[in-house]
Amino acid sequence: MVENRSGAAGNIALEIVARAPPDGYNVLVSNVSTASINPIVYADTLKLDPVKDLTGVTLRAAIPDLLVPGAGFPANSFKELVGHARARSGQLNYSTPLGGCSHLDVLDLAARTGMQLVNVPSKGAGSSAASIISGEIHFSIANAASSIPQVRAGRMKAFATTATKRLSELPDVPTFAELGFAGVGSDNWNGLFLPSKTPRSIVNRLHQATVEVLQRPAIQEAYAKVSVPVAVSRSPEAFDAFVRSEIARWTRIIKDNPIKLE
Repeated sequence: MVENRSGAAGNIALEIVARAPPDGYNVLVSNVSTASINPIVYADTLKLDPVKDLTGVTLRAAIPDLLVPGAGFPANSFKELVGHARARSGQLNYSTPLGGCSHLDVLDLAARTGMQLVNVPSKGAGSSAASIISGEIHFSIANAASSIPQVRAGRMKAFATTATKRLSELPDVPTFAELGFAGVGSDNWNGLFLPSKTPRSIVNRLHQATVEVLQRPAIQEAYAKVSVPVAVSRSPEAFDAFVRSEIARWTRIIKDNPIKLE
């Protein structure tokens, strides 16, 4: 049974699984924001420590992001966007959910490029995209899976990707590293977690089964059709180490761009 437990930026689901019986049947699908950003920005209110109270199984997917303005935005490249923003300090806006990876990625990018921007918080990626397409919002950093169809349809432009190499779907769009901003942006990754006291034999068995399924050609083809790259961890321990490295990275970015949510 799949149970969607929304609310509190994913913290409700985190707490439910962390306190669930460690029998292997209570599995959390968590992502970059809930697993590695929430522990920092909700430090005063979160009722658990995800690193101590949950154990990782494996990554499932890692979707790169795109920097996307609307089709009517006057700039036609990343360099032009930065120049446009610098010439209009504090006048350009972007839309992201507060405290999410896209919000923090834009803050990091703005700090590194000298842009003064205004965030117009959104309820989610869908509302951000609608605002960009309408021209109400100037640009955002959004996941490639949902943005590529809009770019192909001519409703958005794409100036840069957080991927390590250019996307096959948009081969003319450079990476941030190519533009001289290596390390800007993040993948929208997600993976599986279990309560921390789950026996290691169960954790390893679920890891092996999940990786086997995700490596099937039919599954990878289905993911590719919606521009979602499959990503797996070589072991549960490797996934835990990855999550800890992500928390350390976000801690640095949040320290440089203070943000605290209630």
